[in-house]
This record gives sequence, C-alpha cells and structure tokens, in this order.
Amino acid sequence: MSEPLRLNVPTALEYFSSLVAEDAGLNLLEAAAAIAQDEFPALDVEAVLSEVETLALRLSQRLPADASAKHKLQALSRFFHHELGFAGNVNNYYERGNSFIHHVLATRRGIPVTLAVIFLELAGHLGLRAQGLAFPGHFLIKVKMGNGEVVLDPCTGNSLSRERLDEYLQVFRDSAGLAGAVALPIDFFMQAAAPRDILVRMLRNLKEIYRAGEDWPRQLPVQQRLVVLLPGDAAERRDRGLALEALGQWPAAIEDLAFYVEQAPQAADGQDLQRRLMQMRQRSAPPRQ
Repeated sequence: MSEPLRLNVPTALEYFSSLVAEDAGLNLLEAAAAIAQDEFPALDVEAVLSEVETLALRLSQRLPADASAKHKLQALSRFFHHELGFAGNVNNYYERGNSFIHHVLATRRGIPVTLAVIFLELAGHLGLRAQGLAFPGHFLIKVKMGNGEVVLDPCTGNSLSRERLDEYLQVFRDSAGLAGAVALPIDFFMQAAAPRDILVRMLRNLKEIYRAGEDWPRQLPVQQRLVVLLPGDAAERRDRGLALEALGQWPAAIEDLAFYVEQAPQAADGQDLQRRLMQMRQRSAPPRQ
C-alpha cells in the first residue's frame, strides 16, 4: 500500500523569501501583502491581489482607450482619494495595522508607504509610469508625464512643488537633529526606490513600533524578513540577534551578534556586544561533569 502524498506547505518566511529572491520580476504588492502573514497566518495573499486588480479594472473601464497620462492620473487620484477614501491614518499613525496591506484596503487608512504600494499597483494597471520615492520622513510617489514628472503625496494626492519638498526635508532634518549638518541637495532624494527598498522601509516601520514596545515576539519575524531582504547588512543581523537574546534563544543570538562584531569591529556598540556575547556563551555552555 503506497504512502499518502504529503505536501510541504512553505512557512510564511519561506514564501516571502521566494518572492524576494530576485530583484527581476519582484512583485511588490504580493511581497508587501505577505508581510502581514506573521500576524495573520491564514491571510489569503491572492485575495488581496485580486481585490486591487478589481479596483484597477473598475477604474480602467471608465477611461477611454486614448486617455492621456494626465487624464489617467487625474482619474486615479480622484478614484483613490475621493471615491475610495484612502488617506493617511493621522489619528493613529503608529498602529501596526497601517503597515499591513490587507488592513489598509479594509480601513482605507494607512501610512505613506503602504498607501503608495496600492497606488503604484493601480497606476501600473493604467499604464502610468509611477515610482516610489524613499523621501526622508515621508514616502512619496513620482509619475512621469511626457518630458517631466509630478511628485505626489500618497496620503492626500496633492502635487508637491520643489518648495514644498524643501519644507518636508527641513522638517525631517529638524526632527532628526540634523539642522547643523551638511545638507544634501534635494535631487539626492528624488531617485526611484526599488521594490526591495520599499519593502525594507515597510518592515523598518514595523520594527520601530515593536522595538519601542519591546515586543520581541513580534519584532523577531520582522527581523527575519529584513535579514532575508538584506543578507549582508550587519546592523540587521545585530538587531535580529538582540531580539533573539531577549527571547532567550542564545545560540542563534550568538551567531548573529558575532557576525556583527566581526563585520563592524570599530562600531560604537562593539564592546557592549562583546560583553553580552561572553555572558550568553557562559549561559549556553554545557555544565561541567
């Protein structure tokens, strides 16, 4: 009698890893939606993709076949912000649900980067050349229009002038304590963000929420995904090691923290981490007979 067929269902992290394995063909919306599977294991990512595709079809059917890029962008902005009611969650900006695409679709509230992910997907269905901008402190969208481009705030749909962008940048510099530092030109921040960079920004938002609340069980899966996205980033390995240490998973924590110390020998926190490594090695050592 033959053995029953066993299907190996990938874990949430394995599924995410497969989505981001290569930059070419990386589906931003799918990978962004999959982030929520750590908290919602039963989440149907395909249903999320289908929901956004339905919205795109609903809008595209209203547009004439020869609609200009300007006409498409105006229609998309009205549809997204006014008809559907997508906006920034100004009343609860640090709610973790703002970082989950399916939650943003349900509530119509989010943070700039998650709103941008949905907007970019809709724009792509309409044939618009839209890209994300990893602007400091406030994720933005730019849309190529003929020989120029329009920069939009994904929370409001408002077009942003160069002067307004300068104001955004100054607010960020002041809040980050960089008022006296050498100012980089604004064009430095106007480069399109790759899908991998957008996912990193989403995950780092969640990471800061969990780290501020010392919610290590939730932070660890976020760190796992960041390490998958940025395998050579020593700081992300360090932060995963610190989460593992807080959860008492010392052998794995030792591996990550030792990697960081080796890769960044001159780091300001190097001595502290060396001390913590010694303590964990002592704790995890087998007792002497």
